[in-house]
Amino acid sequence: QVQLVESGGGLVQPGGSLRLKCTVSGFTTDQYAVAWFRQAPGKEREGVSCLGTGDGTIYYQESVKGRFTISRDNAKRTVYLQMNDLKGEDAGTYYCGTEALRICRRGLRAANVDYWGPGTVVTVSS
Repeated sequence: QVQLVESGGGLVQPGGSLRLKCTVSGFTTDQYAVAWFRQAPGKEREGVSCLGTGDGTIYYQESVKGRFTISRDNAKRTVYLQMNDLKGEDAGTYYCGTEALRICRRGLRAANVDYWGPGTVVTVSS
């Protein structure tokens, strides 16, 4: 049974950092690509970053390039999202998900994701 569980969210001041974790079961992180999405209140869920397997393709949403870094530890079945220089617009609930594919498909659409974690909340406020 495929499951994903996020952790690491919390309250951080603007300019601060957080590291989110997505721990998976039912598959391995070198088997399927895992992506991070976020959803702010009243807004649609949007793709933030994705890490593929095989060719190791990495995708970042334009607004987080240079600030966020996605990585994985296959032995721990965990995918990380290091978030630096956080801004107010980064706040929301962060979800990890997988399409059960090796690749990150172009566009990173929430509608294509087959499995989701319950989410972890990131609050950016002074």
